[in-house]
Formats: sequence, structure tokens, C-alpha cells
Amino acid sequence: MTPEEKLAELDITLPEAPPAVANYVPWIQTGNVIMTSGQLPFVAGQIQYPGKCGDDVTVEDGYQAARLCAINAIAQLKAAAGNLSCITKILRLEGNVHSSPGFQGQPQVLNGASDLFFEVFDDRGKHTRTALGIHEMPLNAAVQLSVFAEIESE
Repeated sequence: MTPEEKLAELDITLPEAPPAVANYVPWIQTGNVIMTSGQLPFVAGQIQYPGKCGDDVTVEDGYQAARLCAINAIAQLKAAAGNLSCITKILRLEGNVHSSPGFQGQPQVLNGASDLFFEVFDDRGKHTRTALGIHEMPLNAAVQLSVFAEIESE
């Protein structure tokens, strides 16, 4: 089953790849690696789940925010590769969780993204990961993540 078929099975329609919100590009390719810029939990141009995990945002809502970030990252990968079947491996997920003082549930929050990559890409979705808690986040988003993926060589 292709990644696109898995997305359909999960009832996920990829949005248009979100544009950059400042002076950077949403993704870049070097050799066989595509790297996305930080993806936020945007839906139709609006941040979902604003606030800090452990305060305004529960772990469960943070999980959903991370899942939305992953959907936007997959949209970026599709924009870069043209076809998600060209993705041979999700190499790395770097996640930042907008955290209140003392919050230590960053790994559980970022599982929202990791779980989706496993669901969509199967074994190709297994990746390394960094889960960091940060004090402030752009646009008050609960989560931001970047993805590194390998694509087939031409």
C-alpha cells in the first residue's frame, strides 16, 4: 500500500504545503535528503491547540497538535518529492514542545507525529527523534517539528 493510500485509509487529506511565514523556505533538498522547516499545527491557516503543554494544553491535545504538524510535514515532503512513494526513509524528527515550567511529557506529545509517520510509511517511517521543551513558541503553537527524509536517488 502506498503512503497516499494509507493516508486515504486514515481519512487524512493532505493540505497544500503551508507557505513560509518569514524569510526562509518551507523545505530544502540536498542530495537524497529533504529537510522541512519547522511545521506548526496549522489547519486552514489557523493555529490549532495554542498554548503551553502542562498548562493550557493537555498531553492528549499536544499529541493531536503534533499529529497536525506531521500532516503538514508530510504535505511538505510531497511538495518536495512529488510522490510520497519516493520517500525511502524518514530519518529524523526534531520536535519542540511549548512547555510550562516542570512539564516533562514532551516524548508523549511528540508520539502524535511519530505514530503517524509509522502508520503512513510503515518501516520506512521509523526515525530518530529529539523531543525538547521550550519556553516560548512562534504564534503560541503547542508544538513545532522538522523532518528529515531520504528520497530515492535518480
